[in-house]
Amino acid sequence: MRALHGVFPYLVSPVDAEGRVLRPVLARLVDHLIAEGVHGLTPLGSTGEFAYLTVAQKLAVVETVVEAAAGRVPVIAGVAATTTAEAVSLAREVMRRGADGVMATLEAYFPVPDDGIAAYFTAIAEAVDGPVVLYTNPNFQRADLSLPLIRRLSHVPNIRYIKDASTNTGRLLSILTETEGRMQVFAASSHIPACVMLIGGVGWMAGPACLVPRRSVTLYERARAGDWAGAMAVQRDLWAVNQAFARYQLAACVKAGLALQGFAVGDPIPPQAPLDEVAQADLRAILKAAGALPAA
Repeated sequence: MRALHGVFPYLVSPVDAEGRVLRPVLARLVDHLIAEGVHGLTPLGSTGEFAYLTVAQKLAVVETVVEAAAGRVPVIAGVAATTTAEAVSLAREVMRRGADGVMATLEAYFPVPDDGIAAYFTAIAEAVDGPVVLYTNPNFQRADLSLPLIRRLSHVPNIRYIKDASTNTGRLLSILTETEGRMQVFAASSHIPACVMLIGGVGWMAGPACLVPRRSVTLYERARAGDWAGAMAVQRDLWAVNQAFARYQLAACVKAGLALQGFAVGDPIPPQAPLDEVAQADLRAILKAAGALPAA
């Protein structure tokens, strides 16, 4: 089981108006990101609109990414469900299609007690033979992971990573301390990867890396080399990109940016709306300033 580290872009899910996954477009994006130096790929994350896809669409996305990656980088597929049985089934299916591991999320309508959350993630881990990344985002989830629960889950052999989107670096440091080396931390928010690396994180998983992959990799490499001034210089350069994602809906923003870069990934899945003309103009200016679009 190879260790995971570095920049893992959250891939978009290109889907046409009839619901067909645009496989050639997605494969071309995978090739581009790998050529730019990313260390892995994460389909079916938040940027991948997992909550809006059918199971068939999800599996088509994973198949496409795995085939295009061709073993060059690990593919960690998102697995999210409201029931344990559905999550276990999806985890097994993405692994059958060649995923190297899963990033597990609990979608909850009603609150779930810690024992139920632990059982959910443990069942997913027991269903796969690759690494499991826990994903927690208190802004969107009804069932967050407490520190005692994270410590408990860190004893499950293949639950080896967590992507925490709280943006609370103190919490991340507490996770690293509480799990005593059994669990590594990925940053989730693109505005704090240098900080996360400084306290012992191993990289980050986020949608903006789809649009600024090479600069994201440069930031990671400088942080890993201990060049914190250099890492922060890149972090500051990319701050405006992160602000765009805070200002506009995530999938709509990434898809619009990729369209500007020449990837016909289509609109976000309804009822989500694409960016309007004003927002697209704002995003175009931000990406040009970040060197992610031609100046002319």
